[in-house]
Amino acid sequence: MDAARLVDHYLQLCEDRDLDQAGRLLAPGAWIVFPGGRCFDTLHELASAATGTYRWVRKHRDRYLVGDAGDGVSVVSLGRLYGQWPDGTPFDGIRYADVFVLRDGLIVEQHVYNDLATAAAQRDPSR
Repeated sequence: MDAARLVDHYLQLCEDRDLDQAGRLLAPGAWIVFPGGRCFDTLHELASAATGTYRWVRKHRDRYLVGDAGDGVSVVSLGRLYGQWPDGTPFDGIRYADVFVLRDGLIVEQHVYNDLATAAAQRDPSR
């Protein structure tokens, strides 16, 4: 499987909450870093931390950029988040960029950047 397809498959498994299968695509000790520098050791830990941020979220995965990462391959997934806020109100069009480093066919780093917090603050300035 090429690098972009592997990342796309991983992201789909995460969206479907098939976290055990998605975790099989992570190398032991993989770095998972989310906005604010929050680091997670497992996908289950990551999913628990998102509780209360939204009811659900998915991605319009618009395009992939693939390049050399020195001793691996880098993949950037660019697109837009859509889903529901905790009160059930839908959202769409919130930009994201996920940066991955793959080595030996596994994900060794995932860095997530998105405007979800900004969108939440604009929706409810008291947050």
